[in-house]
Amino acid sequence: MKLNKIFKSSVRFNIVLFLGLSLLTATTAQAKDLSPRLFDNVKPINQFIREMVQKHMFKQAELEELFQKVKLHPSILEAIARPAEGKPWYDYRPIFVTPSRIKGGIAFWKKQKTALEQANTTFGVPEEIIVSIIGVETRYGKHTGRYPILDSLSTLAFAYPPRSKFFRSELEQFLLMTREERLDPLALKGSYAGAMGMPQFISSSFRRYAVDFDKSGQRNLWESPTDAIGSVGNYFKKHRWRSGEPIASKVKVHGERYRLLLSKGIKPNKTVQELLDNGVILPDGLPTNLKGRLLAFETKNGPEYWVVWHNFYVISRYNHSSLYSMAVFQLSEKIHAQYNETD
Repeated sequence: MKLNKIFKSSVRFNIVLFLGLSLLTATTAQAKDLSPRLFDNVKPINQFIREMVQKHMFKQAELEELFQKVKLHPSILEAIARPAEGKPWYDYRPIFVTPSRIKGGIAFWKKQKTALEQANTTFGVPEEIIVSIIGVETRYGKHTGRYPILDSLSTLAFAYPPRSKFFRSELEQFLLMTREERLDPLALKGSYAGAMGMPQFISSSFRRYAVDFDKSGQRNLWESPTDAIGSVGNYFKKHRWRSGEPIASKVKVHGERYRLLLSKGIKPNKTVQELLDNGVILPDGLPTNLKGRLLAFETKNGPEYWVVWHNFYVISRYNHSSLYSMAVFQLSEKIHAQYNETD
């Protein structure tokens, strides 16, 4: 059985919808270029189904029936073209480091104190870092996403050529995950990019790092704060979080040699002595065996310089953006300071 006939009317409807939205909201060449590609859905979907049958022993008829219910969302294509990480730091920071997120983080910490302490003991990750991740991602579980994950991943796998390979892989992981966890793939909702639950794990991360921290018999990142907390802790432990080490240090610079240290990337690449030798003024008391990287963050009053250490790089494995990692770090610092004041 082929899906050409099944999808023909559905695809035509979504094309009309997408073109209509494009006339109203999309003026860029990229948006115009994407719309005709929706006509190419059927062949890749049929191929994907065959691969899932051959590689993972799915039943072809069941997958064909499942994909009949998939909807393509032009709003997803629009959203992925304008990520928040494209903003300068002075516009990005106010999105996440806010009084409401700080207040919400303190309340979440107090309510989930036992699970957070257990995660700290088990994985070595500070409570405030886990709280901050969940706060940045979903405002402590209040906004976990409105898109059916199957729709999101299918839209990006079959109608977004720039990253189709990645999202096709995540779609594969999602179907494996729902089979393993005995979940209805049509019922689960998440972000426009297919991230799910309180910590917004993508499908591959769920399979690798999610844990049943509350011992309920199921890994539930949507409704179990304990599972979400344990899963974030496990994620960072598996990415080699180093308990007790610093995350980032605000620094001053002098001379001109420090400019040679500024480059793309987040991974620490210079010893403490190399940083000092190149005009970076570091805080006292840092272990000499640390490696760091000098980064500049754009403020309205000029660049702000930070040396980021290994644990900052670990945070960036969650989202490969220095802006994201710095927002998580600074929010965690605010939450930690005010939590201690109210404790």
